[in-house]
Amino acid sequence: MTTAADTERRTERTMEKVFEIYIRTTPERLWEAITDTEMRSKYTFGTRIHTEWTPGARVEVGHPRTDGPLSEGEILEVDPPRRLVQTMRALWSDDVKAEGFSRITWEIQAISVDSCRLTVIHDQLREGANDELYGGWPMILSGLKTLLETGELLTTPGSLMYDS
Repeated sequence: MTTAADTERRTERTMEKVFEIYIRTTPERLWEAITDTEMRSKYTFGTRIHTEWTPGARVEVGHPRTDGPLSEGEILEVDPPRRLVQTMRALWSDDVKAEGFSRITWEIQAISVDSCRLTVIHDQLREGANDELYGGWPMILSGLKTLLETGELLTTPGSLMYDS
């Protein structure tokens, strides 16, 4: 049964945010940094992602200093080391919970023998969606680039969020 709210959500205008960065690394190493829980926590503000990295698998992201998950979703597509697609529903506040699910696509393209272009497309966002959903991408991707190119962690406002 379709409700009026379902119909309104489907006809609502959506937006997408596209982030592109070049990283001196191989597609395989970049894929590992995206899908390895330990590596990923180093550039995603200390959060921990839990999933099987297979289509249909549940995704849950949390942090040791929070009481519950910060986001949840599902893996839609896995094509190592080229493409990963997942859904996400933010849970860290009532405002972002109300936004519902969005989709995140990671696309990796080798540019040369030792460099890649990473494109992250965050779409299926409601037009005018809360910018907390996508505003952290520049910090996340900068941290990923720094980690892969130098082995160091990048200190950002996001990485200090749970530092108390």
